[in-house]
Amino acid sequence: MAHPSPVPPSPIVSAAWLRENLAQVVVIDSRFALMEPALGRQQYEAGHILGAYYADLNQDLSSPVQQHGGRHPLPDLQRLSVKLSAMGITASTVVVAYDDSRFAFAARLWWLLRYLGHDHAAVLDGGFKAWQAIGGEVSLDNPKEKSGNFNPTPRQDWVVDIDTVNAKKDLPAVALIDSREPDRYRGDREPIDPIAGHIPGALNYPWHDVTTEQGYVISEAQLRDRWSGLVTQDLLVYCGSGVTACVNLLSLAAIGLEGKLYAGSWSDWCSYHE
Repeated sequence: MAHPSPVPPSPIVSAAWLRENLAQVVVIDSRFALMEPALGRQQYEAGHILGAYYADLNQDLSSPVQQHGGRHPLPDLQRLSVKLSAMGITASTVVVAYDDSRFAFAARLWWLLRYLGHDHAAVLDGGFKAWQAIGGEVSLDNPKEKSGNFNPTPRQDWVVDIDTVNAKKDLPAVALIDSREPDRYRGDREPIDPIAGHIPGALNYPWHDVTTEQGYVISEAQLRDRWSGLVTQDLLVYCGSGVTACVNLLSLAAIGLEGKLYAGSWSDWCSYHE
């Protein structure tokens, strides 16, 4: 029997919840591999959650790289809105995103939806493997385009640029959060960007710590403990290119807190400091 109300109980929903409400939501597969950009689409074609559409990080959830703005600039809002409309998404549609990368790409899609004013969005806990683990139906068929009406109303104050970061990062009521792995934060290793290290004054809250190694979110108590020292702060969150920072933003939303995304992140910062 279908759930009486498909409104997600949390920004992170279980596979069991999704299976119960599958007919009433739009599911979007956002699997991706940074070092092998075609892999996500190939995985989707090899089998995906029944009825799921596909959204590509580079093609759909980002815009082309420029001199500044980072490696994954925010997407063209009109193009993304057309794609979301073709998935049948309207103002009241519940959208569930999933990946197989501990929320890395699903959280980016979730954040973009909310940034564009669509609050009925969630991420699948445990990703595609969690769906398979409960015997959820997998399909090879691509769903047909539908007639939706996605009208974006961007929350411009949810995004900050380098000027805002420079102006606010040292203020007592502001915490600048670096979401990358500790060794990249420290500057011990930098596999992608031209400069190693972090923005001066940033605190390290690695995005991986939001989930277990199996890709399931840690408990609410653990999330609250994780962010307990910063609940009164204005949080400016970044990562390498504005993607995995969204995992931290998702974890904040799961306990009723909000942060702002430095969309260009470290890759944008580097473009001004080379």
